Amino acid sequence: MRTTLSLDDDVAAALTRVQMAQKKSFKELVNQALRVGLKQMRSAPARKRYRTPTADLGRSLVGNLDDVAEVLAIAEGDSYR
Repeated sequence: MRTTLSLDDDVAAALTRVQMAQKKSFKELVNQALRVGLKQMRSAPARKRYRTPTADLGRSLVGNLDDVAEVLAIAEGDSYR
């Protein structure tokens, strides 16, 4: 099958380097690379979704965390009230 294929510059450069090292035709090299890549893509396992584990930290020692100034005062040991 004949087709036109547009390659990114980095891919074309990599193919040229491998072509010189392996002394194969460009057609052979592209077909080999596509076969290996497609085989790897087909056999790649589906990624499992990662779930962050939960941890019980107990009750809050400062009560309401909505007032940042109060929380900082308690954490720093200042007498807030």
